[in-house]
Amino acid sequence: MKDMVSTRADHEIAHGKKLVKKDPALLWGWGTPSGKVRALRRAAMIATGANLRPGTRALEIGCGTGIFTEMFAQSGAQLVAVDISADLLKQAKARHFSAGRVQFLEKRFEECEFDGPFDAIIGSSVLHHLDLESALPRIYKLLKPNGIMSFAEPNMLNPQVFAERKLNFLPCFWYVSPDEIAFFRYRLRSILRKLGFENVTVEPFDWLHPATPNEWINAVSSIGSVMEKIPLLREFAGSLYICCCRSQ
Repeated sequence: MKDMVSTRADHEIAHGKKLVKKDPALLWGWGTPSGKVRALRRAAMIATGANLRPGTRALEIGCGTGIFTEMFAQSGAQLVAVDISADLLKQAKARHFSAGRVQFLEKRFEECEFDGPFDAIIGSSVLHHLDLESALPRIYKLLKPNGIMSFAEPNMLNPQVFAERKLNFLPCFWYVSPDEIAFFRYRLRSILRKLGFENVTVEPFDWLHPATPNEWINAVSSIGSVMEKIPLLREFAGSLYICCCRSQ
């Protein structure tokens, strides 16, 4: 297991070096006009679910280039942001944060020594890069009693996400790292409950594709908000919102 985890870590570090040669924001789908709209909505969901506010101390896992760190910091919360990639962290540190608002750590999450516990542990599209058998119990341990875990992750039932994971050997999917996965929401919900998390929510959302033309964003967003409420159809949305808390 340790060798497997080390190999995964090596793959993620190497992948980070590949990403920074391009534009990570565009590769991840956050740099286009519709991508920016998606990012703002996603960050708001995560921050609201985690109850980020002045006085909250939160750990962000997999902060990458700091796209979401910057948005989370606007809540006034104190953030510890960790990422395994020195190359991605260099871009995150270049952003303008208020003094003392964000502490960056370059290390694999499972190996970091943190001054915990935390009020909240948060992240965007990062759990699917981790070894869940070690990462999820560690998240639970690092939370205060009633502390909140709030994440957004790829939905395996979404056709594009499914293709990226199952056909990642194709050159067109080079931006997908070798070991990353995606989640089936009911399976993930079951795992979280077995670990002792309470008030577990795993909900599909996001029908706005990063390639949506600017003039269509409002219409697609409105249609998407309806599709997120339609039984069965909603299961194929692009992302899953995950929120739960540690028991007292």
